[in-house]
Amino acid sequence: MKRLIFAVTTLLAPSIAAAPASAAMMSCTSENMAKSVTASTAMPESPEKMAMMKEMGAANAAMSKGDMKGACRSYMRAQKKGAAKPSAGMKM
Repeated sequence: MKRLIFAVTTLLAPSIAAAPASAAMMSCTSENMAKSVTASTAMPESPEKMAMMKEMGAANAAMSKGDMKGACRSYMRAQKKGAAKPSAGMKM
């Protein structure tokens, strides 16, 4: 499954870089999940990024088991954590 996500993100990276960031929640599709993973590589290392990636991992695991409801729930949490403001103590 990691190889599939890597392949998808590699193919989509050029089109994602040209798209503007949006504050709206994206629908729960494997394409949008791949976009989120790709976008996270540009984020600075922070507790928020780690929390987002943990939720993306949970979404990936749920999707591989066929639990799309659980995958979507984790993906929505990941989007919220990715949109959170960086911690006050973090230097960037």
